[in-house]
Amino acid sequence: MSIKNDIEMVREELTSEEKFFEKSVITEKFIKKYKNVLIGSAVVVFLGIGANITYEVQEEARILSANSVLNKLQTNTTDAVALAELKEISPSLYNAFVYSQAIANKDMQTLESLRSTQTQIIKSLADYESVKDLSSLDSYTLQQNAMFKDLAIVRAAIALIQNGETQKAHAKLALISDTSSLQNIAQSLLHYGVK
Repeated sequence: MSIKNDIEMVREELTSEEKFFEKSVITEKFIKKYKNVLIGSAVVVFLGIGANITYEVQEEARILSANSVLNKLQTNTTDAVALAELKEISPSLYNAFVYSQAIANKDMQTLESLRSTQTQIIKSLADYESVKDLSSLDSYTLQQNAMFKDLAIVRAAIALIQNGETQKAHAKLALISDTSSLQNIAQSLLHYGVK
């Protein structure tokens, strides 16, 4: 019996070695067949990782440079060279700085110029701040991306209440959604100011 067991063990061992060699031959054929594709894929992965790292380093340097220029501008707001440098490095940060200076100096001309900027939040802020009368408020509330739409509606309703046009004010306040943070103010105006 022991010889029979030994023969079985040897046969199983040879079978497993054959399978191992068969798998290695198949793997070798696969690698030879797709060698260029595998090398190309590895190169693409490494280039992608390298490009991502390079982009992140450049973006970090740009942010640090923009912050440095902004610090210069905060100490000297009339530095035209620093302002031009900020505009080149970070146009959106430039627009935010110009907007803050226009608000601080009540510069309506600069606010008007910022209404055509590509930075959406600055454009909406400039649109809202440059509103002067009731018709301007109405046109602002009709804009699709108006950030302060509900606030403009409340302002328009208050102006209408002051002019004695309570029905129009009531209609305006009804435009404020239930989820708006200004809903309580609108309800108060409806209750106390419009009745």
